[in-house]
Amino acid sequence: MNFIKGRIKIIDWYIISKYLGTFIYTLTLFVVIIVIFDLSEKLDDFLGNNLTFWQVVSLYYAGSIPFYVNMLSPLINFIAVIFFTAKMADQTEIVPILSGGVSFNRFLLPYFISAFIIFSVNLASNLYILPYTNQIKNNFENTFIKKNDPTSKTDIHMKLDDHTYIYMRSFDNRSKVGSQFSLDNFKGDILTKKIVADEIKWDSLKRSWKLTNYSVRNIDNLKESMVNGATKTKDTILDMRPDDFSAYDNVFENLSNKDLSDKIKKERIRGSGIMNDLLFERYKRYLQPLSAFVLTLIGVALSSRKVRGGVGLPLGIGIILSFCYIVLNQFAKMFSLKGGISPLLAVLVPTIFFGLLGYYLLRKAPK
Repeated sequence: MNFIKGRIKIIDWYIISKYLGTFIYTLTLFVVIIVIFDLSEKLDDFLGNNLTFWQVVSLYYAGSIPFYVNMLSPLINFIAVIFFTAKMADQTEIVPILSGGVSFNRFLLPYFISAFIIFSVNLASNLYILPYTNQIKNNFENTFIKKNDPTSKTDIHMKLDDHTYIYMRSFDNRSKVGSQFSLDNFKGDILTKKIVADEIKWDSLKRSWKLTNYSVRNIDNLKESMVNGATKTKDTILDMRPDDFSAYDNVFENLSNKDLSDKIKKERIRGSGIMNDLLFERYKRYLQPLSAFVLTLIGVALSSRKVRGGVGLPLGIGIILSFCYIVLNQFAKMFSLKGGISPLLAVLVPTIFFGLLGYYLLRKAPK
């Protein structure tokens, strides 16, 4: 604390309080507006499912509000920096600071301290909070909002390990039931076991799968044996879970960091075509919070000059650049998931591009 007090001056605390205060106030305002619009859009779904006020709050908005906060954070961060910095410049508060011998780089220190606080909160939220709140939000949406959407996946082929392959004609994500299941176990190129079942169902209590109307064929060179389980059921443990066959596109947001890492390891073996989705989700959690530093740099460089018209022009430019950042993020995501671009590169491109823009604007900023 003595180290901090010795280097953080009154003007630093002033800028930090202005930065964080404007950021929190603007973020709260935008979230309230989004919740109002979201409520008006989904009100028919809430009433149609006979949901109580407490169910809507605890089962939906408890998960969606953290999602909105995380989604809006870069935009609001940028707007907050531009707004209060342009206001300081308009009131001739920045000129005395720089004229008093403070370098422009030193002037940036409280901004980057504030950006570091926002970065830390966003990073912690991405890693430890959002996976669980997203699960609340997405489970609610999949159950009540998207109830008419397709819930089954068809013609599933998957490699469970180096020796085991499975096939299902279809799997329903709501009932957790698959049809026309088969499992092939190989030793090298030789088939050693084949299991066939009319139905396979996930038992959430036993954490295992239940086969119905099954048969097991064991092959040992020229010797074969058959176990006929017609009209019977059999419990079996397989290295797969119902979410491996999810028909929903938001399933990866629900995974904790450990589950995400485990799924990436399994996907390297299975090769089911979702590796880019998994890697993009991992890199996004760690790298997107860096936008706090990049957007802060651009915001200060744009708005530290006093211009005619007050804060209107810098704020307008800032809003346009914020939406450009969001659009570039979405394009990079689509090119990664559908176009074959490296997920790491797709996550970094917006940050690198706007970082270079921020460096250029910083060089041109009045000092």
